[in-house]
Amino acid sequence: MSTPTRRPLHYAFAAYAAVAALAFQTVPDPKYPLMQTIATGGYLVAAALLTVLALGGARRSLIGFHLGFLPVQFLFLFGGSEAPLPGMLFGALTVAVMRPRFPRLRRTPRRVWLTLHVGVSVGWLGLATAMSTLAIAGATADGHAVRHGAYVLMHVFDLAIVIPSVALAIITGLVVSLGTKWGLVKHWWVLLKFAISLVIPIIATVQSGWIEELEHRTLDPAGDPGGLGLVLVCCMLGYTALLWTAVVLSVVKPGGRTRWGRAGAPAGAPADRRAGGPARPPAPAGRRLS
Repeated sequence: MSTPTRRPLHYAFAAYAAVAALAFQTVPDPKYPLMQTIATGGYLVAAALLTVLALGGARRSLIGFHLGFLPVQFLFLFGGSEAPLPGMLFGALTVAVMRPRFPRLRRTPRRVWLTLHVGVSVGWLGLATAMSTLAIAGATADGHAVRHGAYVLMHVFDLAIVIPSVALAIITGLVVSLGTKWGLVKHWWVLLKFAISLVIPIIATVQSGWIEELEHRTLDPAGDPGGLGLVLVCCMLGYTALLWTAVVLSVVKPGGRTRWGRAGAPAGAPADRRAGGPARPPAPAGRRLS
């Protein structure tokens, strides 16, 4: 693909969006009919808009579209179809292939966006820890009130807080990475964090269904979570572990630059500088290096 806009990729995504819209219409008895309607209309609009942008060669608009559509597709998951999952991966890969360059954020906007990202991410980690505790309580409690109440609270947290937190964390993370020196695909730690942010919605979609099933299963005082309760515990602990991994990546920043980051480094920069490490200070005049 030699064109800067990578038109074939966008046409392929537009075709996928049209197929995804049809997939949502084939879902029988969705739990959230309104979200099914929104997802269907959203994918049809996306297919038309993407085709127009690709025909016009609007590279910046295409990049902005795919980045903005990532969290939107996450919300579409609650329309009852799994079609947004490959759509999110497709959109992320399309942006990576286009190698976008964005203007740096000025000092005040950068601090604002960074504060929002850190705050939302810390809240998300706290929610994951709380939901892990509730999952353990639901699977191990002897009393019906605690057992059923744990899953009811998990369901409320999931819909009212976790979903908006995931979307906001992805959006603010994209702005911070693309608006600073780190970029989205230049450094391994940023790329790994981005991959985690795409994996977690998949886990969230699966565990949401399990939470609803366990909530209904424990309505009866004699109802028992069974093996599904333990599976949910493992799922939530894995969810939390991924978020802690993202925290460690943010602090340690391992791995240096990726192939895309090295390609964009100045040709005359020292090797450790291109790898993201500190540059060696020049030796004083008249002093030989041993």
